[in-house]
Amino acid sequence: MSLASLACAVGASTASAAELELQGNRLVVSGTLDGSAIKEFNERLGSGTVRTVVFEDSFGGTAEAAGAFADAIRASGVQTEVRGQCMAACAYAFLAGKTHRFGYGLQVNGIMLPVAVRPTAAELAVRWRGDEAHKTLADFTPAPTPVTAAVVTTTAATTTAEAPAAPVEANVPPPKDNWQPEHGVLFTASPSLFGRIYNTYYCDGTQGRDFSKCERLPDADPYKLGVLTP
Repeated sequence: MSLASLACAVGASTASAAELELQGNRLVVSGTLDGSAIKEFNERLGSGTVRTVVFEDSFGGTAEAAGAFADAIRASGVQTEVRGQCMAACAYAFLAGKTHRFGYGLQVNGIMLPVAVRPTAAELAVRWRGDEAHKTLADFTPAPTPVTAAVVTTTAATTTAEAPAAPVEANVPPPKDNWQPEHGVLFTASPSLFGRIYNTYYCDGTQGRDFSKCERLPDADPYKLGVLTP
């Protein structure tokens, strides 16, 4: 039931830019973390009135934006919470909170943390703890392309200049993030008569939005792995 609800939620989502809404001392962030709202986000956290950042149905974004949101959250020392779904960029920003928890209510909560390859049990145990979570962003952030200036060598003894080097194109777009929104480790929490039921899955990306095809991971309690804090 939880995976079916998750698939419906993701299927109904749109790739809208991030939206911010202040609700008392809680700042609700929804939409795609594409970096368009990072300036306002920093200003909100800098005001000192926000205690908790709530990510609600945020279905992706870029690794660069994930790092920017995470840095702002970590610097301000606020708590984070997920209400509904939090995928890829949202999930990494969520982990930067002083405490990071799932919200209460009858909704299915889920976070998808992208991975480059299937993590081993040993990697799962430390991958998303503290600074390690931030370091894993390097797996997905494109390395800067070095630009070497052309050097023309002249001497007093020569009167002819060497042929100029080909000009460097200034408008070459940067390489894109290499993560896939549906490839990662999925943590879900579903309400039941006996409290919330937590499950963890590895999704290799071939399942698309049919998360029922993902592999269930044993011994991957989100609290033990540091993905959720008490």
